[in-house]
Amino acid sequence: MNKSVKNVLVLLIVISVVYFGNRAVQSYLGQQALEALPFPVYSLEEGKQKAKQSDKLILADYSAIWCPNCRKLDQRVFSHPDIADTVKKNFSYVRVDFDSDEGQAFAEKFKLMGFPRVLVLSANGDKIVEMPLVFDPKTYNDNLQKVIAIRGN
Repeated sequence: MNKSVKNVLVLLIVISVVYFGNRAVQSYLGQQALEALPFPVYSLEEGKQKAKQSDKLILADYSAIWCPNCRKLDQRVFSHPDIADTVKKNFSYVRVDFDSDEGQAFAEKFKLMGFPRVLVLSANGDKIVEMPLVFDPKTYNDNLQKVIAIRGN
């Protein structure tokens, strides 16, 4: 094997180790943030059932466990006490993972590219609105309150 082929193979190995190592670390951190959410996390089907039983809307979070911005949304927004209270009272929170079959079907159905993307759905799973992506808890809560007010009318 000549020297340039060896160099290419070494480079490919290093890139692979860095990529998969980073993804593993990001996934671990994402799982920690997800487990710290102060409300129940449902699959889409479970969320629909819970929403129908409790007459709530669905807050569907399309994300990836290894996504840093998804983790930022979990830690800065969804873990904030005011947001958590709003979600518990008014929504069935659903996490739809990009890397799952459910995530791929969800993205196709709603024509989603990229993440995090948070949709408000009816209990039947029909899209009502997509939430703007902001990381300020007060602004996010104000936006949630607007959705709740529209539903009340």
